[in-house]
Amino acid sequence: MSTNTTGRRDKGDDVLELIHSVMHRYRALQYRFLRDGPQDLTHMEGKVLFFFDRHPGGTQSDLAQHSGKDKAQLARLIKGLRDKGLLEAETDEVDRRQVRLRVSESGQAVQRELRRQARRVSVQALAGLSAEEQDQLAALLKRVQVNLGEE
Repeated sequence: MSTNTTGRRDKGDDVLELIHSVMHRYRALQYRFLRDGPQDLTHMEGKVLFFFDRHPGGTQSDLAQHSGKDKAQLARLIKGLRDKGLLEAETDEVDRRQVRLRVSESGQAVQRELRRQARRVSVQALAGLSAEEQDQLAALLKRVQVNLGEE
């Protein structure tokens, strides 16, 4: 934590630490069912499913570029998801070296459950906040996001 010229902690550090803590707890609750469910998925496997849900027909290279993760690690994750029947692969007709990936029906069922879990956690997280307070919180967080160069 940084301190200001009077030796006191900066409030900005406290706010950003709180945002981090809230998101960490949110993700832990959101992905608990993945770990405890019939598929026994990790957080990273959930992220890979989300990527291919948003980018059907994407490739491992697309995922690597998007995530910045090591290609070997991603190859293991993708293989595991394919072995579990959650991702389907199809060879690209134009470039036979490329494999296009999409979420299978089983993977889509996992995605739907993850979205339901996210809604439940969101309701829990925002309990007791009025609609006006929720709007205010969203507006303030959007300003922080813009300040950090992300729109």
